[in-house]
Amino acid sequence: MTPQKIRPAFQKALAFLQSGQPDRAEPLLTALLEATRGAAEVHFHLSRVAEMRGETEVQIAALTEALHKKPDEPAVLTAAITAHSRRGDTAEVVALYDRLIALNPKDIGPRAAKALYLQNTGDFEGAEKILRRLIRQNPQALELYRMLSTVTKLPEGDALVRQMRAFWPDKRLNDHGRMHLGFALAKVSEDSGQTDKVFAFLRPANAAQGRLAPFDAPARDAEWRAFRAAQDAPDYSSPVAPLPQRPVFVTGLPRSGTTLVEQIIAAHSGARAGGEMGHALSQAVAAFGPAARAKPLGSLGAEELGAYADRYTRLVRRDTGTAPGVVTDKSIQSHLVYGYIARAMPEARLIVVHRDPRDIALSIYRNHFALGTHRYATDLAAIAETIKRFRENIDWWRPRLGDRLFEIRYEDLVSDPESQARALIAAAGLEWEDACLDFHKAGGAVKTLSLAQVRQPIHAGRREAWRKYEADLAPFIAAWGDDPWD
Repeated sequence: MTPQKIRPAFQKALAFLQSGQPDRAEPLLTALLEATRGAAEVHFHLSRVAEMRGETEVQIAALTEALHKKPDEPAVLTAAITAHSRRGDTAEVVALYDRLIALNPKDIGPRAAKALYLQNTGDFEGAEKILRRLIRQNPQALELYRMLSTVTKLPEGDALVRQMRAFWPDKRLNDHGRMHLGFALAKVSEDSGQTDKVFAFLRPANAAQGRLAPFDAPARDAEWRAFRAAQDAPDYSSPVAPLPQRPVFVTGLPRSGTTLVEQIIAAHSGARAGGEMGHALSQAVAAFGPAARAKPLGSLGAEELGAYADRYTRLVRRDTGTAPGVVTDKSIQSHLVYGYIARAMPEARLIVVHRDPRDIALSIYRNHFALGTHRYATDLAAIAETIKRFRENIDWWRPRLGDRLFEIRYEDLVSDPESQARALIAAAGLEWEDACLDFHKAGGAVKTLSLAQVRQPIHAGRREAWRKYEADLAPFIAAWGDDPWD
């Protein structure tokens, strides 16, 4: 390849990657390796090809070559962090974060990201050290206080608590600051037993988040109805051959116990946790269209359904590195595309977790979700309606999917762990192993708001937490009306 042809070939390869065509980009990039004497940029984009195909080992090899040529390139370091995180290489991820931090030691972002990673892997002490140091250096960065309080119990006399309380009355606080500080102070108040003060912080924190990311209930309801209409079919059996991986979809509302259920299954020697991957919904939208224009399930043949299943499987393999066997997928929104899943993946299991709506509402309202996600979570009445709509969706699917749909109640699981866990493991298509009740000893990363709880054994102490806040939950209870709680 002549020097004059290198740039056009490179731009063409990037265009193929941008349009989601890795197979067309790869031969161009491979030819460019020789022409550029193995330029770091070419290795980097070959890593993108591998990532799109779900080939994490190939991706890591290409990133290693890129870092050999350009060891201080932030984009390559960041991509390597993502790839090694998927493979569970904790020591390597920490080392990569340190290299990234060294490029700009005053940048808050990489250090905060490292702290979050340490929290996800259970190194709460290491994360606390980083966050306390960051707060000393950047006392106005209020998100750091919320990150710290998430898994660290700060005593009332802690200097950081005094600092947060001093910030709170400042009328110059913007919505971002009010949001992060309010959730942090609510957690501090709860940890110190001052339950009468918790909602005094939660209300303005949620109001601020609601202004930053407004909730459109009619749009949500229309989307859910459109998805159901598109998937209303006379037959939910699959014309597709089973794939090596056997996905177990664990769904429910946030804070309903889905993480606990996933960890019990993933503690089995034949299973692995995938977490909230989100690929079933995103790939259904990519393949069949958004809800309002989704292709009718009954019109899809084996080829289209098989392609959907294949894309899902490749992304799961990329994210988990799992060999053939069970992989759990704890994506909250999977229930929206149960029909596509059932028709495309005959080996898939569908598990729904239910919990007392009052405990769900309390836990949703007092937790910060990434801005723009779970927009209903900032309003107690909207939470009530969302729980009702979710139940309505499961009621719609139940007669259509029959015994492919397994339902479990959180309260039953924590009050009778062994028998409920045995039923759960059977529903996942696995034989019982005693290790499934010792999931809290397994370690590994947990990307969820339950990252502290899942490192504890099952106990019944989390039931009926709402009773301490019954008066504060009055808007939720009023919006719930006369519907039964169970």
